[in-house]
Amino acid sequence: MEDDISLSRRAGIALWRQIEEAVTRDIAQGRFQPGDRLPTEKQLSDQFKVNRHTLRRAMEALEARGLIRIEQGRGSFVQEHVLDYTLGARTRFSEIVSAQNRIPGGRLIDSAQIRAEGEIAKLLELPFGTPCTLLRTVHDADGRPITYSHNYFPSARFPNAAAVYGEFHSVTRMVQAHGVADYKRKLTRITARMPTEDEAAMLAQPRNRPVLLAEAVDADLDGVPIRYGYVRFASERVQLVFDTPTG
Repeated sequence: MEDDISLSRRAGIALWRQIEEAVTRDIAQGRFQPGDRLPTEKQLSDQFKVNRHTLRRAMEALEARGLIRIEQGRGSFVQEHVLDYTLGARTRFSEIVSAQNRIPGGRLIDSAQIRAEGEIAKLLELPFGTPCTLLRTVHDADGRPITYSHNYFPSARFPNAAAVYGEFHSVTRMVQAHGVADYKRKLTRITARMPTEDEAAMLAQPRNRPVLLAEAVDADLDGVPIRYGYVRFASERVQLVFDTPTG
C-alpha cells in the first residue's frame, strides 16, 4: 500500500467505502497475503488522511465480508484460506494439510505421566489407574496454529512416546516406532464452545472466537484403542469434513 493515498471527496462515494475498496484491491492483487498483519489503525488513518472513526467503519466492513479479521490488542490480519479437515477412518494431519498445498508443522508443548480415570480410562478401555502418557501438542498449517491437543497413550504399549514424538512431531511415526503399523479412527465426537485463556493463547486467537472440539479415539487394526485425543480446532481457520463411506 502506498505511503500517501488520496481519496476523492467529490466522488459521491463515502470515504470509508473508498478505503474498503482500496484495501480489497490490495488483497486481491497480492500486496497483502493471507495471514499478513495490516498496517496499524494510525498508519492507515495517516495514509488515507481520515479520522479513526472513518477508518474503523471501513475495517468493520472488511471484517463483515470475511476479508480480514480484527484481533483485540493484536491488530488486523488478512483472513487465511479455510483448511478442509477431513475426519474419516484414517485422519492424518500432515497428509490433510499437504494435500491442500500447505506446509504442515507440529510441536510438543510438554508431556506427563498420568493415571487413566474417567473418560480416558473408559475410551481407552483400560482399568482405572492404568499409567498413561499425556502429550500436549500444537499443529499448524503454513505456520498458523490449527489444532491444540491433549493426547493420551497407554504407557506400557508406548513407553517412549514423548521422546519419539519430540523427535518426529508425528503420532503416526511414534506409534510405528512402537510396532503399530497402522491405525484407524474408532470414535469422533464434535462440540463447540468459547476457548479458555490457555487454548486461545496456544491457537493464537482471541477469547471471543469459538473453538471446535473433537474427542477422538484411534485403534489398531485389531480394534484395540491406542490413543484418546482431546483436540481443539481454531474454528476460523478450519472446516471439518466428514468422510462418509459409500456403497
